[in-house]
Amino acid sequence: MTDTIIIGAGLSGLTVAQKLKSRCYGHTFLLLEKEQTTGGVIRTCNEGGFIAEAGPHGFLDNCRQSQEILAETGLDTECIKAPLGRFARYVFLAGKLRRIPQTPRSILTTSLICWKDKLRVLADIWKKPLTDQPSVARWVEHRFGPALLPFVDAALTGTYAGDMEKLAIDGVMPGVRALEAKHGSVIRGILAKKQNNSGARRLPAMTSFPEGMQKLPDHLTKFLRPESDLINNCRVLKIWKKENFWVIDSEKGTFEAANVVLALPINTSLELLKDIDNEMPLSHIPESKITTVALGFKKEVHLPPGFGYLIPDSEGRFILGTLFSSNMFPGRAPGDCSLIEVLVGGRRHPERAEFDDQTLVDHALQDTRDILNITSQPIHTKILRSGCGIPQPEQGYTDLLAWRSRITEKYRGLYVCGFGWDGIGINDMIKTAGKVADSIMAGQYGQPMDSVVKGVYF
Repeated sequence: MTDTIIIGAGLSGLTVAQKLKSRCYGHTFLLLEKEQTTGGVIRTCNEGGFIAEAGPHGFLDNCRQSQEILAETGLDTECIKAPLGRFARYVFLAGKLRRIPQTPRSILTTSLICWKDKLRVLADIWKKPLTDQPSVARWVEHRFGPALLPFVDAALTGTYAGDMEKLAIDGVMPGVRALEAKHGSVIRGILAKKQNNSGARRLPAMTSFPEGMQKLPDHLTKFLRPESDLINNCRVLKIWKKENFWVIDSEKGTFEAANVVLALPINTSLELLKDIDNEMPLSHIPESKITTVALGFKKEVHLPPGFGYLIPDSEGRFILGTLFSSNMFPGRAPGDCSLIEVLVGGRRHPERAEFDDQTLVDHALQDTRDILNITSQPIHTKILRSGCGIPQPEQGYTDLLAWRSRITEKYRGLYVCGFGWDGIGINDMIKTAGKVADSIMAGQYGQPMDSVVKGVYF
């Protein structure tokens, strides 16, 4: 009999385990992971000195819970950072790379949007909120006008690899919708929020590690004892409630615990939850698959300054965008070489992510040469295919979150977090997993997650 069973050793499960181990002396837990390794969607590839990511490339340093994890584990001394205030981001629009403004002054003075369209944005102050669950595209056009849609498309490409016509605004930006509902306008809500928040605001920095993002889960795993705190190659088959405890059937036997934490991608969680409650509003949500084409070039290839660029679907390109990896963090390429990572696939074009390696390289090179004027052949190529799609918060997603709140309140000792439940970013997963660990330690159940206003960064 264990106090807590954690299913899934991705970042969410590792965060719950780390907090229980470091802050709750005497609390017994066991982490079950179906794979040989931990880390979930976080996976770094290092070949010939070229360091590329199959999953997330970093996380912003503006989340308190993430900074606490780094400090508690000693990783705060190993971070490398790329401040957004010093690195340009681009959108490929009308056949050209155009720098994206990030500050209020640069947004007002940019030539990317004409003055007529800038004035249309101010009409948000008088627009009544849409009462249904609109798509992101419909909501943005209603509040701010159609001129912003290409930029919104690019932003959602860079986060969800999603389709703005299908993504639900209530799922993507619940905090902004809450502001809109309270103040009747997004602009009025943001102004009111700024008045209540003192202190200077700064653009955050993108954070990673010299060895790549896999350093984070690998380091968290070091605190766990094999077969005592963590069991690998242990797929969970079924969970159910028996009297006052939970029973977990797995490929390595049956376990019992007072608490069970499903720290899994949302669709994997739903598979285990479907037998517990018959009022599940959705049995599956759409996912978006991304394939990364890493291209290394000799030193004569000079990249534009900045992080990279994103491409709205209206441009009709094969790729979704490109990250200038060797610009972002030092050591991503050997010597004076350059590394770029080209993103392919997404919600609109899932078939492209499944193309064979040579086809992907050919298409990635074609678009890259056109956009960046690169004539050299790459000296390094690597195709990185993610094993897990990006969950898409589309129609019905908010109903699923409400259902999760009901079942975790109804079934004592059940906690649900993981990739896609409260966001898809590193900070989202650490924050939610931290709240789960706090609730377990406090003996609380069915605690709702807060809807916060997140900044939009390209």
